[in-house]
Amino acid sequence: MPSSPIGVLQRHCQGTDSACPDPEPQQFTSLAETLSRIPDPRRVRGRRHHLGSLLALCLVAVLGGARSLAAIARFAADTDSSLREQLGLASSTPNGSTLGRLLARLDGDALDDAVGAWLARYAADPVDEPGETLIGLAVDGKTVRGSRTDGMAVHLLAAALHGCQTVIAQCQAAAKSNEIPAFAPLLDRLDLRGVVVTADAMHTQRTHAEHVITAGGHYLLVVKGNQKKLRKQLRRLPWREIPLQAPSPGPGTAAARSAA
Repeated sequence: MPSSPIGVLQRHCQGTDSACPDPEPQQFTSLAETLSRIPDPRRVRGRRHHLGSLLALCLVAVLGGARSLAAIARFAADTDSSLREQLGLASSTPNGSTLGRLLARLDGDALDDAVGAWLARYAADPVDEPGETLIGLAVDGKTVRGSRTDGMAVHLLAAALHGCQTVIAQCQAAAKSNEIPAFAPLLDRLDLRGVVVTADAMHTQRTHAEHVITAGGHYLLVVKGNQKKLRKQLRRLPWREIPLQAPSPGPGTAAARSAA
């Protein structure tokens, strides 16, 4: 049986301090309100629950350990009335088949955008003055386990905050392509002012760097031996004259650029 990515993340983060605060009751209400803005694929007739309430329920249930539609329905039935009220659920709770029909027809990209926007609002403290604090944002891609259909698996490109490992934006890479074309559309959803974007060597592209700088951000990209000309240029830089603020992997292994 494939392991749950939530369980893997929980084991990975054991013993670490998270910069993200635990959710407060009013945040559940705002989550349901945010998700209600997603286009509703259901017919108007017969709706018993608000879309945002159902989607917020699914998210909270999965984070609480639910691994199936039936488990989400049991979570809804067994949870206390105060949580149901915060999520905007009526006295009745949805069953697994109702949730399954909804999730199968939902716009996944719209859901990603809505959840990412909500997480970004609560995951990082606001910066009081521009340039006072830099926020690290890691861009990385992963193939979704168990998603293979017709010989192709779903590959997602995500942007996660360094401080609390929270994904605040995500998009699917096109089939028969790679992560490179998805880089700019992913970051277009975010405000990059005061943000340092980090990525692996695949994204060490001139267009990517220009895109980040144009958006007001900074970048830290890996340079490997396949980019010989750029690597030689980096080796010629006066590394020894640069004040060391933190441990460095050494000259020639990364290119750092910030907006002047």
